[in-house]
Amino acid sequence: MFAETRAFSGFAVGDVSRARQFYGDILGLRVTEERGMLTLHLAGGGEVVVYPKEGHVPATFTILNFPVDDIDKAVDELTARGVVFERYEGFRQDDKGVMRGHGPDIAWFTDPAGNILSVLQPR
Repeated sequence: MFAETRAFSGFAVGDVSRARQFYGDILGLRVTEERGMLTLHLAGGGEVVVYPKEGHVPATFTILNFPVDDIDKAVDELTARGVVFERYEGFRQDDKGVMRGHGPDIAWFTDPAGNILSVLQPR
């Protein structure tokens, strides 16, 4: 039924203007705004809608993953732009916050609304 339908994902934030600055300026995505909502334009033609929600509570899981060729370079560049990487109890993460050797190498960070994102280097 939906094999030919162009699906998209979405998530909420508490402050659309802060989200626009983060996703556009910090992460470098092309971001458009219409009717108070953002569209994140991802590589390969994917789109994600970001919408305002009063009383927003961030998800407790990763909502968006960014595959990269070199995780160390990506983490260093994001750190230089002010991104702080998360540390999770029970996960063996190195000094940069990267968990290595258990599937893809991965590091988690949050957007200004507290939503969890990651950079990961597929094996």
